[in-house]
Order: sequence, then C-alpha cells, then structure tokens
Amino acid sequence: MKKLLLTFVTIIGLIFLAACGGSGDAGAEGGKSKLEQLQEKGTVKIGFANEPPYAYEQGGELKGAAVDIAEAVFKELGIEEMDSQLADFGQLIPGLQAQQFDVVTAGMAINPDRCKNALFGEPEMQYGEGLIVEAGNPLGLESYKDIADNPDVTVVVMEGATEIEFLKSEGVSEDQITTAPDIPATFSAVQSGRADATTGTEMTVKMALESANTDALEFVETFEQPDIDGVPSYGAAAFNLEDQELVDAYNEKLAELKENGTVTELLEKNGYSAQMNAVPDEVTTEAVCNGEF
Repeated sequence: MKKLLLTFVTIIGLIFLAACGGSGDAGAEGGKSKLEQLQEKGTVKIGFANEPPYAYEQGGELKGAAVDIAEAVFKELGIEEMDSQLADFGQLIPGLQAQQFDVVTAGMAINPDRCKNALFGEPEMQYGEGLIVEAGNPLGLESYKDIADNPDVTVVVMEGATEIEFLKSEGVSEDQITTAPDIPATFSAVQSGRADATTGTEMTVKMALESANTDALEFVETFEQPDIDGVPSYGAAAFNLEDQELVDAYNEKLAELKENGTVTELLEKNGYSAQMNAVPDEVTTEAVCNGEF
C-alpha cells in the first residue's frame, strides 16, 4: 500500500512539474523567459520578406519602415543586434511557429485568421491597396470589381498576401488568381503576359515599380479602394503564440516611441506620410483581430 501511495504521489508531482514547465514563453531555458534569453544574448532572430518599403535587403543590410521600428523597440529592450533571415512571405508565420524566428516584421497586416497563428504587437502603420497593370492599362482595370467583371482577366498575387482574400471578396474567382513567391516575380508575370495585373499594398507595389525602372508596367493612379473588411490594413510585428511576455514588453516600448514621435519619424524616413499611414489611436490589435476594423 505504501509503495502504491508513493507511486501515486510521484506521478502527481511529475504532472505538476510538467504543467508548470509549459506555462512560460516558447523556448524558455533554465527558467528564463524568451525576453530574458534575448536580452542575455543581445540578439533577436528576425524573419522578413523582401517587400519594400516595409522590409527588404539592400547591399547586405536589412532596411525598411517595419525593420527600423522593430530595431528601435528592441534597442529600448536592451537587444542591440538583429539576426535577419530572408523568407518568402508565406513562410513567415510558419517560421514563427517552428521557432526559426523570434519575430517577423514585414508590414504584415493583422487579420483574424493570422491572429489564430501568431501574436501581433500593436499596429505600427496603416495602408491601402495598389494595382499594377501593363503600360497604358489596355483592359481599363481600376478596381478589383473590374477584374471580377471580366472572367478572362488574370491577376497574380504574392503567396500568403491578404490581397488573395480581398480579391475573392470582391467577386474575383479562384481560377483568375495565381500566386508568385515575391513582388518581382509578380511583376515578371505581368510583363511577360502570364497575368494581366498584380496587386499588393499601395506603398509596396508603387516603390517596387520605381525600383524596377521599366516602362512596360503602370501603377493605376485611379485605383478604387475596395470597401471591405481589412482595408485599410494595419501592419505590425508578429511573434510566436507562446511569447506573450515578449509581446507585452515590445508593446510597452512601442507605445513610448509612438508618444515621443520616433515612430512617425521612422515612417516618414521610409517614404510614408504621417497623415495617411499613422495608425489612429482607437485602432488596437485586439480590435482588428476581433474583426472590428
């Protein structure tokens, strides 16, 4: 009887320890939270997609508005170095889930579906949509509804981008939509005639077109923003679902940098407008995740 009692107590103790061990941040080592680990190392692993002006690589350096904001926040947290890792946009959240990255930042739009798979920091910027077509816009495309109204029109979108669902919600059929790994690949598809148009966040496609330095494509200045949930979009850094303490610390410092004007300066430095791209005070990540914006 004593042996049975001892065995029972031992099992209960192991279950208790296991439960306690699973309550911390993802990857906690030796009782240290993810935040403490990063502060001790002085380095954060950051995943990004090559999507100017949010996050991109130039001359071996990681640049962009989302990058600059993340760097400023992490420095406030005592983490000076960013170990940057380029990935396809559609692989950023899976990379978080697999703990390949500590954070991903690419101006990623917060939406209810993504909120199920990642913890988002508070919004850092807002933006609308843009459309790129063949020069001269021969098909007269000025909205997603124009694409939906012509079943012969095809549109190519970056893998994992919110625009795929935006197009569908405006009536564009799945067989009209194809995907490509990044923005240059979507441009190539339109330029080669494999697609009639591509779409993405306004600043992304506009700046990418400027960088492409081609007369074969055109940014549709008269594009009509879709009247759907998720537009405008609100971009933020994203974290592993287990890293709530890290997100809370990030948000605290982000709020301070918004208050003192640093975030506005970093947005303007990267070509954004404080008037058009700053996030209204009433917009929070919780509200966006709940579908209120």
